Amino acid sequence: MNCYCCSLKQYASCCEPYIFGHLKPETAENLMRSRFSAYTISNIDYLINTTHFSTVKFHDGLEMLNFANQNKWTKLEIINFSETQVEFKAHYIDKNLKPQIHHEKSTFKKENDGWFYVDGKWY
Repeated sequence: MNCYCCSLKQYASCCEPYIFGHLKPETAENLMRSRFSAYTISNIDYLINTTHFSTVKFHDGLEMLNFANQNKWTKLEIINFSETQVEFKAHYIDKNLKPQIHHEKSTFKKENDGWFYVDGKWY
């Protein structure tokens, strides 16, 4: 099965090892892709665990779960990336069956050999 993150790789060798803790993402882009995949399978624990300690308090797990479950995630487009930032468009179908795009420039931080989502600017 192709990975949810649209990398054209198999899920088992792309995002799955990150989501289930077998590997740590090597780059901010890998973390972004794996977080998108986690949304598609509603793995909120992974999303919380990969959010930086300084901002995790601003994220409500139940809200994240509801958002993940209410939408059908269809495509991830990486627009631009650097070592610590990833600009992306997450395409989805909302609960009213309308196509939507979440456009964000996310900031990531590497600590203790792991990457973490810090925050994002929405467009």
